[in-house]
Amino acid sequence: MTTNRVTCLTAAAVLLAAPAVAIAPATGAAAAPYVPCPAVKPPVPPPAAPSPPPVDPARRVIGGAALDTSGLAVPTGAPAAPAVTATAWLVADLKTGEVLGGCAPHEHRTPASVQKLLLAAALMPRLDPRQEVEVTRADLRDLDPASSLMGVVAGGRYRVESLWLGLLLRSGNDAANVLARVGGGAAGRQGGVDAMNEEARRLRAYQTHAATPSGLDGPGQYTSAYDLALIARATFAREDFRRYVATTTAHIPEGVGHPAFEITHDTTLLGAYPGTLGGKTGFTDLARQTYVGVAEREGRRLAVTLLGAETAPLGSLGEATALLDWGFALPRGASVGHLVSPDEKKYDQPVVPVGGERPERNATSSSRSLPVGVGLVAALVLAVGLAVPWRRRSARRAARGR
Repeated sequence: MTTNRVTCLTAAAVLLAAPAVAIAPATGAAAAPYVPCPAVKPPVPPPAAPSPPPVDPARRVIGGAALDTSGLAVPTGAPAAPAVTATAWLVADLKTGEVLGGCAPHEHRTPASVQKLLLAAALMPRLDPRQEVEVTRADLRDLDPASSLMGVVAGGRYRVESLWLGLLLRSGNDAANVLARVGGGAAGRQGGVDAMNEEARRLRAYQTHAATPSGLDGPGQYTSAYDLALIARATFAREDFRRYVATTTAHIPEGVGHPAFEITHDTTLLGAYPGTLGGKTGFTDLARQTYVGVAEREGRRLAVTLLGAETAPLGSLGEATALLDWGFALPRGASVGHLVSPDEKKYDQPVVPVGGERPERNATSSSRSLPVGVGLVAALVLAVGLAVPWRRRSARRAARGR
């Protein structure tokens, strides 16, 4: 399991989920009926932490009104969702975009190392995998030696492709810092973090904000189970990302300033769960266990995202397995919403899909334009009708005043 440790951060400067069953139901006319998430009480209670910030009501309905809940959202008549310790989770089909179900899908949660997927989504398109880059002392200065590291050394030169492998196989916080600095251009590491936040907005992952490239806890850093599915959809659409994340052992060739070495994949469901394409684990004291994984069977490519899980009784991987089993058991077309796409038209009021069907955009646009046109004509007629008597009265008053 990926372990990230962070020191010298006050509890008020970071975010962590509260148990899903303890969150008050969302309010407002658009809110779905509140159903508590099936939950397992961990044998050891998690440490106390500040409550996450509220979500903008306009953002809670992205993907469908049924997702506007701090509780459970599942299709009508679906089998009971598994009880887990995760305080937020989502299962979605990355091919169709259907959201099969979720718990507190839009609520803010602390990401830990699953934030590295956003780094990949933002910078893989920018960086040449064949480029060699030199590691600086500044890349390593703020890293705890006990945290997850690829093992790069200051002064060593590494190919970008090797750094991606170190990021995804070993959850290398050192690799994350180097990639963010190189991808950030003149702005350095902060430029890489800024690119992550720009990518989150492009993907419409509005509950996501990066403060560090690695997922180590930072002030105001958060994400949501729904956002992670959007990010997973973007990364797993790339052939190079799928190849990296499915690698079990990678050989890092000798380079300037460092010998050759091998890295093996951190613990995921690769080889343990049928059809797994890859996944990413995470852990900090504040985030607890987090996970994003994708598995493919019979033409369905399901992603599971979970946040705020505990090590017992199942741990994040066991809970991800249970949620994937539940998702694959649902009939095709069963859904409670959909994953929005960057180019999808943004309506003032979100369009709610029924039975996994996405509305025809042209038909929706036409149906909305007709009432608007009629309304404008009516307003014009009314304005003219009111103006004529007013002008006549004004003319009579003017005549009397001469």
